Amino acid sequence: MVSLPTPSELRAMRKRLGITQKELASAAGVSQALIARIEAGTIDPRLSTLRKIMNALNKKELNQPKIKDIMHSPVLSVGIDEPLENAVQLMWKNGISQLPVFRKSKVVGSIREDNILKEFAKGNVKDLLKRPVADFIEESFPVVSIDSDIEEVSRLLSAKNPAVLVSDHGTMVGIITKIDLIAKFFL
Repeated sequence: MVSLPTPSELRAMRKRLGITQKELASAAGVSQALIARIEAGTIDPRLSTLRKIMNALNKKELNQPKIKDIMHSPVLSVGIDEPLENAVQLMWKNGISQLPVFRKSKVVGSIREDNILKEFAKGNVKDLLKRPVADFIEESFPVVSIDSDIEEVSRLLSAKNPAVLVSDHGTMVGIITKIDLIAKFFL
């Protein structure tokens, strides 16, 4: 037996997709008032009406961007034992301000330009670029599965993380920064 979504499940689906009742009603070919009454649980819709609403929700969900559409791949990174100069050159060459740091194939942290600048401002410039990346390592970027939704990535980036790594069964396949997410939705 097929279970039908409850009014609260319909509302949650609509909100997760970031669409209004009016937008859903228009996509389903019904009135906004009907959507409001269905979500409030004051009426039981006909199966044909529910099918139209579910088809509209499914179509909207298919049109949502996926992580693989936003991420940069391959992941540019630096090894923990490499000299700082390698990290600086990689950041400058690619116009980026942070890099994940790896030990072999495992993420062990990150290196960010602001941390390098702090060290530079202290006057410790002699042999600065020859020092190992390990001396500048910071907390690692969060890692999400390639199957994660954009909302999760958005929450992580909003929580003061400059980037999010994307994993596909334990292999780092991409990276998403704040500007990548902004550009996807506004440009």
